[in-house]
Amino acid sequence: MKIKVRQIRSAINRPMRQKKTLVALGLKKINQVVEHESTPQVLGMINAVNHLVRVEK
Repeated sequence: MKIKVRQIRSAINRPMRQKKTLVALGLKKINQVVEHESTPQVLGMINAVNHLVRVEK
């Protein structure tokens, strides 16, 4: 199942780990949307930065 992930908040003043997680998800700008397969690895990354992103199914 595919899910869409939209970045809704900036990565400025966030820990480097969260910045790298956003890059690993393919997000670089606010309001950018990427589509991923719903795997445990991707869901774990989304959970780590859930305050910066919004998931759209």
